[in-house]
Amino acid sequence: MIKLDRIRAAEERLLLPTYERNPILFVRGEGVHLIDENGDRYLDLLSGIGVNALGYAHPAIEEAIARQSRALIHTSNLFYHEGQAELALRLTERTGLDRVFFANTGTEAWEGAMKIARAHAGLLRSEGIQIGTKFLALEQSFHGRTFGSVSTTYKAKYREPFGPVVPGVEFVRFNDVADLRAKFSNEVCAILVEAIQGEGGIRPLSQEFFAEARALASSTGALLVVDEIQAGMGRTGKWCAYQHYGISGAHADRSSSVGWIQPDITTLAKPIAGGIPLGAILCTEEAARAIHPGMHGTTFGGGPLACAVAIAVIDAIEKENLLQNATEVGDYFQAQLRALASRHDAIKDVRGKGLMIAAELDSADLAKLTVAEMLKRRQFLPYLTMMREENE
Repeated sequence: MIKLDRIRAAEERLLLPTYERNPILFVRGEGVHLIDENGDRYLDLLSGIGVNALGYAHPAIEEAIARQSRALIHTSNLFYHEGQAELALRLTERTGLDRVFFANTGTEAWEGAMKIARAHAGLLRSEGIQIGTKFLALEQSFHGRTFGSVSTTYKAKYREPFGPVVPGVEFVRFNDVADLRAKFSNEVCAILVEAIQGEGGIRPLSQEFFAEARALASSTGALLVVDEIQAGMGRTGKWCAYQHYGISGAHADRSSSVGWIQPDITTLAKPIAGGIPLGAILCTEEAARAIHPGMHGTTFGGGPLACAVAIAVIDAIEKENLLQNATEVGDYFQAQLRALASRHDAIKDVRGKGLMIAAELDSADLAKLTVAEMLKRRQFLPYLTMMREENE
């Protein structure tokens, strides 16, 4: 513990106090385990908050990092390199969307998605279409911590310390179709959703709500923007969680060509490059019409190293059949949790898709005790143990 104590003391002097860290010092990882300074192994069900899709020390990631680091780590986006188009092709083929912008993080990708939505609305107005600049977001949403992202994030504790935040955002009650209809108008430039809310409690959108959001947006030229930063890249058993939502004749539009309710924009990040920072905005050709050179940019986004690793991650997910694995293991996990719930009244709900799972407990105190007990057993469960009072 001597090294941990020294690091803790140094951080208390030097870092902004933004995290309440657990008193554990990790030094390496293997597969699904993290190993601390004493050699103790911890089963990591948190996955770096949804980042380490291939686990730790995966040979595909190690090889891609070594190979690309010897060739080219960074070059300006004013020039070409081999990785961006190759990665963009993989992503568009798997999401059903047309164009990609690479960022560094999820919150940057969400900021860019909001900018595209506003720019698209401005383009429509220049073409004589009446449309405003308002965003509709959902209660219990979480989209990040930069100003635009936090403005569309519901919980007051994330927004209020930094107010006033970006104006023009109204929140819709989760899965409340009537509330969505009442708040939607041609003043709305985009409806912003997570197909499965992460921070909000691993809560999937209902089929009816998602279909209605798609129909309303299409009716005025507004965009449907789906945040897949936590749910995307195979965590739910599909490349994107929105691909779980089938279409009906009443809501076909572009979606009929892919078989699911298709957004106009989606954002990816977290696991996309296996731990190397990378985010992505994907959009339709229609949404992309609003963007031209100079309107948006990034220094590091889509660099050669991150792209090479992301390509390796996608190829490994397919080679190792990890989409099916996420479905099968997730179904097993939920079945076990539901069996526990049938014997323990404290478990109020079990929900999710694939390996994006929540067990909702009846009190915050019990949830905290559960997390503490799991840490004693050298397992991480803070994102599986949801606190009921946080979701009410």
